[in-house]
Amino acid sequence: MPIPVELQKAWDDATEFVDEKNDPEAALLALRSAWSSIENEAQRAKTLALAADAGTELGIVDQRNQKSHWQKAYRNYTKSLSIDPKNKKTRRNMNKLASMMDEKSISLGLGIQMFDQGNPTPIGLLVMVLSLAAFLVSIKFVSEFLDNGSNPVVALEVQYVLNGQTITGEIQIELYKDDAPMHVESFLTHTENFQYDGVEFHRVINKFMIQGGDIENKRGSGGYAAHYYGFCNGEQVPESQCQQKEDYTIPYEHENGLKHTVGAVAAAHGGLNTDGSQFYIVPSDGSASHLDWEVDKDCSAKSCHTVFGYVISGLEHVDAISKLDTQNESPVDPVRIVAVRTI
Repeated sequence: MPIPVELQKAWDDATEFVDEKNDPEAALLALRSAWSSIENEAQRAKTLALAADAGTELGIVDQRNQKSHWQKAYRNYTKSLSIDPKNKKTRRNMNKLASMMDEKSISLGLGIQMFDQGNPTPIGLLVMVLSLAAFLVSIKFVSEFLDNGSNPVVALEVQYVLNGQTITGEIQIELYKDDAPMHVESFLTHTENFQYDGVEFHRVINKFMIQGGDIENKRGSGGYAAHYYGFCNGEQVPESQCQQKEDYTIPYEHENGLKHTVGAVAAAHGGLNTDGSQFYIVPSDGSASHLDWEVDKDCSAKSCHTVFGYVISGLEHVDAISKLDTQNESPVDPVRIVAVRTI
């Protein structure tokens, strides 16, 4: 569908005002004037993202009202991603803004929003923080978020039964190797060794997540880290004291600033530092923000989980699987990962 002339001009003007003329107020004015020209959700998502970009810059220019500008910008990023969850540029810009807000002790100011113009949106997004994880060896800079294309991408071929028909689809996941290096390394090693092939999504909860990755027993009772990361069944001990690879676990990396937004891929575990091969994916209507880490949250009492990637294609299959009939949270008809490959 052709883009309306007025809207395209507003996009171009907004980009010029922000990137070249350092006039974010003029950019926002241009976008507001063309709002009525929007004809579909894709155009709406892009307009919201550009408005968020301008709002971010306005907060830098107008520091007296920085908190208000940045909170509005963050809301616009969130709305844009609720429409187009696989837009990597928008997600990275949102993470960049969240990092800046955290440095200034500015809350995201989202509150709980169940619907946006009749459509379900992600809820309960809380403080997004960047910090050192136990095994990271360098300080993270904003530029890392803008390093487009540097992350590995894996494709999960999945098979499930919908309305009596067997469906085969592909879910592509971008793995955030700089934010969760141990989790990504372990996942990629299992992938290279074909250990996820044939494994089931054994646990499915509508409007929450779909879980799989048990490379031992295929159905949810096992799974371990691909390498030794200093922890054995959650306890930090020398490798010589951890005799079985089935006891290898990954220490937490949940303080990396990645949140349980739409399409998030996170590590399942049974307690701190017990992450293994199992993982789960948040569908488009999923609410899993209670598993996010927060500065004042006691993760030994309330569970915190490491997000290490996001779905960039095939979210419709995650959504379909999340709505399948289940018995005791297990799909009535098996949902299988046929194969996982790096692309």
